[in-house]
Amino acid sequence: MNKLYIGNLSENAVPSDLESIFKDAKIPVSGPFLVKTGYAFVDCPDESWALKAIEAFSGKVELHGKLIEVEHSVPKRQRIRKLQIRNIPPHLQWEVLDGLLVQYGVVESCEQVNTDLETAVVNVTYSSKEQARQALDKLNGYQLESFTLKVAYIPDEMAAQHNPSQQPRGRRGFAQRGSSRQGSPGSGAKQKPCDLPLRLLVPTQFVGAIIGKEGATIRNITKQTQSKIDVHRKENAGAAEKSITILSTPEGTSAACKSILEIMHKEAQDIKFTEEIPLKILAHNNFVGRLIGKEGRNLKKIEQDTDTKITISPLQELTLYNPERTITVKGNVETCAKAEEEIMKKIRESYENDIASMNIAPAEAPDAKVRMVIITGPPEAQFKAQGRIYGKIKEENFVSPKEEVKLEAHIRVPSFAAGRVIGKGGKTVNELQNLSSAEVVVPRDQTPDENDQVVVKITGHFYACQVAQRKIQEILTQVKQHQQQKALQSGPLQSRRK
Repeated sequence: MNKLYIGNLSENAVPSDLESIFKDAKIPVSGPFLVKTGYAFVDCPDESWALKAIEAFSGKVELHGKLIEVEHSVPKRQRIRKLQIRNIPPHLQWEVLDGLLVQYGVVESCEQVNTDLETAVVNVTYSSKEQARQALDKLNGYQLESFTLKVAYIPDEMAAQHNPSQQPRGRRGFAQRGSSRQGSPGSGAKQKPCDLPLRLLVPTQFVGAIIGKEGATIRNITKQTQSKIDVHRKENAGAAEKSITILSTPEGTSAACKSILEIMHKEAQDIKFTEEIPLKILAHNNFVGRLIGKEGRNLKKIEQDTDTKITISPLQELTLYNPERTITVKGNVETCAKAEEEIMKKIRESYENDIASMNIAPAEAPDAKVRMVIITGPPEAQFKAQGRIYGKIKEENFVSPKEEVKLEAHIRVPSFAAGRVIGKGGKTVNELQNLSSAEVVVPRDQTPDENDQVVVKITGHFYACQVAQRKIQEILTQVKQHQQQKALQSGPLQSRRK
């Protein structure tokens, strides 16, 4: 996608005008400017330069009294299902973006474009032309955390082959639950993706090698293993390790994990990295006890069967907002890959047993119009679950096209922190509502439950709910940090009194 369309040109514009503009901005082109009446075309060396030109010039540079428009050149016949979304807040998490995208239809894939820009860029493929057009109309110019999204079509190379009647696949590049995945590794049989992803922790210095030039390596792994892979490289800036989330069938997940291990070991040789490179798996604490087994028998058996050494981070490292423990596996690539299969097999069994034992809460009355769905897990998993519920409600047309799908989320907060959520004179909660466009209610006369917690009610469309929940989580984190600091400061005084 290195061909550019330059629009809103003056009738007086000539090729040399455009050549000067590009030259002054030090943006190269790989061919002449083809100038027509009111518009022009030009080729850039690659997509990265094309994106830089779009960001630098579109709506910002004036030529003969008119602001020029620059975007990807897309033939009308290829303006079907694919969009490029630019100027995304760099710190925005995938789950929040997902929730925004699924408001307009089923997302078949969403891939981040590697650029030198300060903001993020993604290429999105919807399951139909109508859904893509609606997303373009609604999201272009959309204000997202003080950033204005810019959305445009990109070429849909499969446009001629696309069958509108084909059943749409699931979100973010993985099949819907119950549908088949063609070409799953290791078997010609139809496989279902597991809802529980594999989460890895990798040294930050290997992230570039895992992604590859312009994302080529990670795309290749994704394609070969039929996996959906997120490298969370922009989270926890400055951290020594970054997390990677892999979602696929068990076989596809394991194949992707092994490929990542092989890349890290090769990169270590190339850069003469002498430290051992273990496999690190992140798992929710709810599953770890069953993985270890009585007297550690399950873990010992995995170690013996795979010829690896496995350790698990202590409970003391858990926090309210990070309930994952790190499972460290030491061995070579082959033995670590085998251990991953056995570890995730146990964890998936625990997950499936938990899901089977969880029921949707019954309606409060026979004629009740709403039912409660209870979601437990870390914030990231909760947000993802809410996004899927929202998408399903919209997909199944449970509300009329003119209605907006709204969620009512109840989150429990410590009673002593409720005042901080409200703020002096209701200032904080009012600011929260203005920022998120969600309705936030913190009942003042609410009696705390047996855990000394109260319920905060949040109502709004999915994205509004997510923003409000994240801001409340930030407030709770600040309260907790303040308490810890007070405890540290009071510690020496107490010791002196003794």
